[in-house]
Amino acid sequence: MTPRVAAIVPAKDEADRVAATVTALLGLEPVDLVVVVDDGSSDRTAQVAAATPALVVRHQTNLGKAAALETGVLRLAEEEIRTGRDPHLLLFADADLGDSAANLEPLLQPVLAGTADLAVANIPRSASSLGSGRVVRLARAQIEAMTGRTMEQPLNGMRALTRETFADATPLATGWGVEAAMLVDVLRAGRRVVEVPVELTHRRTGHDLKGRLHRAMQLRDVSTALLARRFLS
Repeated sequence: MTPRVAAIVPAKDEADRVAATVTALLGLEPVDLVVVVDDGSSDRTAQVAAATPALVVRHQTNLGKAAALETGVLRLAEEEIRTGRDPHLLLFADADLGDSAANLEPLLQPVLAGTADLAVANIPRSASSLGSGRVVRLARAQIEAMTGRTMEQPLNGMRALTRETFADATPLATGWGVEAAMLVDVLRAGRRVVEVPVELTHRRTGHDLKGRLHRAMQLRDVSTALLARRFLS
């Protein structure tokens, strides 16, 4: 039997896009369940998501992406026990993908086929706020130094993975260091990691003060998470 996939969608103030994202994800043939984790939004993200077929969990305050992902997987496990379903494979998808989430199926294929344990989306640079900036270069260099693997987009959050691979990465690194730290943890565990070209669009980080502050926090969190892993055996 072909494994089924559950999409975990961390969301913060995405009331205008979350419904389209959920609809697109449920349109993917292998996906039969979506869990939206509203991470302390100040808008109507939770209410909008609740009007879709997704399961919705809400953090009363913003706890960060790592906590949202862990909450989503925990809620998924509870639903699997309640319904007697077999464990799902995981798809992590940002809430701001909107209709473009319908393009994620190629990301699932290596994991569904059993040829990879973790697949990371490699999206067009023109559509990504990750680009090849300072934080990406830092993450790429440190991951290569620690694991021998060069990742084109080490900070991309769109990922398909097995439950065992997720377990290898937990507890997840906090803040914006979650993606880079996950790669180090699962590569060190001997998991098979691939990058898959995917056409996606999402809200890009701007170059205003808010955008610069975001990148500064991202640099801090990625540096902290990877530094911690340099001293782990």
